[in-house]
Amino acid sequence: MLRIAVQSKGRLYDDTMNLLSEADIKVSASKRTLLVGATNFPLEVLYLRDDDIPQSVDSGVADIGVVGENEYVERGEDAEIVTRLGFSKCRLSLAIPKEINYTGAEWFEGKKIATSYPNILRRFMDSHHINADIHVITGSVEISPGIGLADGIFDIVSSGSTLISNNLREVEVVMQSEALLIGNRQLSSEKRDILEQMLFRFKAVKDAEDKKYVRMNAPKARLQEIINVLPGLKSPTVIPLADEEWCSVHTVLDQRRFWEIIGKLKEMGAQGILVTPIEKMIL
Repeated sequence: MLRIAVQSKGRLYDDTMNLLSEADIKVSASKRTLLVGATNFPLEVLYLRDDDIPQSVDSGVADIGVVGENEYVERGEDAEIVTRLGFSKCRLSLAIPKEINYTGAEWFEGKKIATSYPNILRRFMDSHHINADIHVITGSVEISPGIGLADGIFDIVSSGSTLISNNLREVEVVMQSEALLIGNRQLSSEKRDILEQMLFRFKAVKDAEDKKYVRMNAPKARLQEIINVLPGLKSPTVIPLADEEWCSVHTVLDQRRFWEIIGKLKEMGAQGILVTPIEKMIL
């Protein structure tokens, strides 16, 4: 049985549970129970505070954990990064009241900065040879300048709307962050086998993201032209039709170039274009 530590609430919780669900690992979404077992996979979920997850994995209380890169770096525990999960992206940034004229990182010399990430901030300040007063806060960091508690803040930024609502502006991006799957370095071979099975499922889900399965009827006279514009995984599937002058072409398209390519296909005479979403993709 493999034990995974998951944040007990928030966006990271939602994204992690969605990933488990898409990987067909069925876990109760109830947050009232600290430890919940999956019903169809040798996995149990331990719900914790996000800042407790790195230590729980390092100590072996949990075998693996999903945690924001910001917390992983801040805590500095000796757990290995198994893989980057690509969701819950944000950044750690310095922000100051928007009316202040910002001249560069040296502006923070001698200033008081409120943050929940003192270790990351201290390393940044040391690398720039800046002596700032770092004030550690565990609550709502963004209100600190407004109540006179600090000159600026160092905190997580996603959309930036929280900064705007508190009359702040982002002036320095210190690090980018996303969800990480971290693991204990002493996992048994049995648990590593279970982890590999889970990673295989995660990859199938991730590979299918933003992909569409496309089927169309194509005139044989322009088949090679149509194939040339299709960026399929290897090559499209071509199936004969009853009408000898036509064939059916099946392929996978990336959402980012979908409309551009569909437009070209129509110009080349493709008809009856059918588009369906892809849940999983095994490469």
